[in-house]
Amino acid sequence: MSTEQSSTASGQPAGYKKEMHTRHIVMLALGGVIGTGLFLTSGYTVNQAGPLGAVIAYMVGAVMVYLVMVCLGELAVQMPETGSFSSYATRYLGPGTGYTVAWLYWLTWTVAIGSEFTAAGILMVRWFPETPVWIWSALFAGTVLISNVVSVRLFAETEFWLSLIKVLTVIVFIAIGAGAIFGLFQVQHVQGIGLSNFTREGLFPTGLLPIAMTLLAVSFAFSGTELIGIAAGEAKDPQVSVPKAIRTTVVRLALFFVGTIIVLATLLPREQAGLVDSPFVMVFDMIGIPYSADIMNFVILTALVSAANSGLYAASRMLWTLSDQGHMPKRFARLSSRGTPVNAIILSMAGAAASLLSSVLAPDTVYLALVSISGLAVVVVWMSIAASQIAFRRHYVANGGRVEDLHFRVRGYPWVPLGAIACCALACVGIAFDPEQRVALYFGIPFIGWCYFVYWVTRSKRAQRLAAMAPAEPSVGAT
Repeated sequence: MSTEQSSTASGQPAGYKKEMHTRHIVMLALGGVIGTGLFLTSGYTVNQAGPLGAVIAYMVGAVMVYLVMVCLGELAVQMPETGSFSSYATRYLGPGTGYTVAWLYWLTWTVAIGSEFTAAGILMVRWFPETPVWIWSALFAGTVLISNVVSVRLFAETEFWLSLIKVLTVIVFIAIGAGAIFGLFQVQHVQGIGLSNFTREGLFPTGLLPIAMTLLAVSFAFSGTELIGIAAGEAKDPQVSVPKAIRTTVVRLALFFVGTIIVLATLLPREQAGLVDSPFVMVFDMIGIPYSADIMNFVILTALVSAANSGLYAASRMLWTLSDQGHMPKRFARLSSRGTPVNAIILSMAGAAASLLSSVLAPDTVYLALVSISGLAVVVVWMSIAASQIAFRRHYVANGGRVEDLHFRVRGYPWVPLGAIACCALACVGIAFDPEQRVALYFGIPFIGWCYFVYWVTRSKRAQRLAAMAPAEPSVGAT
C-alpha cells in the first residue's frame, strides 16, 4: 500500500484524518489570534488613537470578526473543506479569485512564520546570552515542522496546550488589571493613569482619523480566526464542532481583546503606551508583580511558537488546495499515511526560510514588500469570505434550497456580509491616510493584480495544451 494518497477528483480530501474536536478548533483559532499583536503592539494602538479611540477601534474589530465568522460558519458547515475560503471563492466568485485568495493567505503566513522564529530566538538569548539566535530559531523551526508532519492529532494537541498558556495569561492580566482599576491592588505612582486617562487630553486627543488608521493593525491582530474554516475539513463532526467553535471563539476574543485594551487604556499613560516593548510588562511592573519581564518573555515565546505552528498548518493547506485545483504539481496534494500534506508543509517552511533570508539581505525592498502584502491580505481574505457567502446564498436559494434547512445560517442576511465588507473596506481606506501603512496598498494591490494575471496566463496555456492533445477532427469527405 502506498504511503501517499492524492485527493479525489471532487475536491474532497482523500486520507485527511478527522481528528479535530471542538476544543482543538477553538484553541487553534484563539492561538492563531492571541499573539504578538496583543502582547506587543496593542500599546501602539492606545498611543496612536488615544485611550477611548483604541477601545472603539478594538470594538469595531470585534464586530468585524463576528460578521466575517458567521459568514464563514454558514459556508464551512455546509461545505467542510480543507481549502475553505479559497475553495468557496473559486466556486462562487470565480477561479481567478480563489487562486488569488489562496496565494495571499499562503504569503501572509509564510512571512509571519519566518519572523516568529527569529523573534523566538532573540527572546531565548535573553536567558542564554552566549548562544547565537539561529540555533534557537532552528530548534523551534524543527519542533514546529515535526508537529505538523507527524499527524493532525499531534499538531492539534500541541496547539491546544500552547494556546492555553496564552489564554490563561490574558485572563490573569484582565483580572489583575481590573483589580488595580478598582483599587484592590496598589499601583505605583505614574502620571496620567486611571479613568481620567479617557478625558485628560480630551476624548480624542489625536483626532478621529487615527481610529480608522489603526483598523488595519487591529484587523491583523484579530487575524487567525479564519483558521476555523480550514480546520473544518479535518474536524470530527463539523456540523456540531464548527458552530460551537465559532460562537465560543468570537465571544472569548471580544472579551479578551476589548477587556485587555480597556485595562491598558486605563492604566497606561497614552504618551508611554507605544514606547515599551510589551505594555503587559509595564502594567505588571506598576502593580508590583515579581519577575514580570521573565513571565511575559515566556508567554510571548509560547505565542510566537504557537503562531508559527498554526501558520504552517494554514499555509500548507492552502498549497494543498492550489495543487488539488491543478495550479501546482500534484505532488503537493499528496498526503502521508497519517493524513498530512508533507510536501506542502516542507515547501511552506521553505517559503518561511526565504522570507527570513530576505529580511537579512533585502530588508528595505523585498522583505518590506512581503510584509506590506501580508498585512493587507487579511482584510482582502475576509472580504472574499463575506462575498462568497452572499454568492453562495443566492446560488443555494436559486437552486431550490431552503434557508431553514441550513445547519448554520447567517441571520440578518444580506446586511451581515455587507457590513463585513464595509468594515474591511474602511480598514483599507484608513491606511491610505497613514504614510507608514500606506505602503501596504502600494505593494498589495499590484500583487493582487499580478495573481489574476498569472492565473489567466496559465489558464490560457493549459487550454492550448489540452487543445493540442485532443484528437484531430476528420476532414470533410475523408473515407
